[in-house]
Amino acid sequence: MSAEVRHSTFSVPRSPQKILSDRLTALLAKIECRRADSVGEREALFRLRYQAYLREGAISANDTGRFTDADDEADNAYIFGLYVDGELASSVRLHIATKEHPDFPSLHVFPDVLRPLLDAGRVLVDSTRFVADEKLSRLHRGLPYATLRPCMLAGEYFRADDMLAAVRVEHQAFYQRAFNHRVLCAARPYPQLAKSISLMSLHFPSAADALYRRYPFFRSTVLERQRLFERRSSPGIQPSQDTASEMSEQQGNIAPFREREQSRQSG
Repeated sequence: MSAEVRHSTFSVPRSPQKILSDRLTALLAKIECRRADSVGEREALFRLRYQAYLREGAISANDTGRFTDADDEADNAYIFGLYVDGELASSVRLHIATKEHPDFPSLHVFPDVLRPLLDAGRVLVDSTRFVADEKLSRLHRGLPYATLRPCMLAGEYFRADDMLAAVRVEHQAFYQRAFNHRVLCAARPYPQLAKSISLMSLHFPSAADALYRRYPFFRSTVLERQRLFERRSSPGIQPSQDTASEMSEQQGNIAPFREREQSRQSG
């Protein structure tokens, strides 16, 4: 009579951080991030902004059904739309600012705080107009992380010193908990918005390694960064060639945004 050998099945429970990372990696595989250069793409994002701001009481209704400002036309502005399975889900606008190219939204509201940084020669990435579709943001809880991923790519591409975020007070906790942003200035009245906006900041060179370890889906390749930020009209800042993300690229585990179908077919 042979003895029965029983093998116990034991699985190590995944940490909340691992669960988030896995979910975001899966979500990124469905997301296409487009730089909005055409009129049609921009108009769709301006309508999304309008709907989001109107829903939260940040603006009053208007006859155009769109929300835009002069900063959208700046040479150092990059406006992105994120599409989940082809449907517009969210948008964010970035300005790359230097002493030589100092025009960016947050400087208009916080000049006493930001002018010294520019005078010191720092490179700033200013993120504003972060909006999301109501239905899709409920369906995809990781959408805020995915929408802010272009900020990390910009930090790498432009060798940024400081990542700025102009946010409402009630959103500060998310930026502090998720990215370790610190409050740089208390909330002040903000042009065209009914609600005051505070200024938060993250020192990118010292925070990048920890963020890549915590959020592997923030890693990127040179080609992906070039696809999002390379263009004829640029702020005149040389892209980085040796960065923390580059080391991550060599190690693999990169989950880039999905490329456009025509790009894949043409390749």
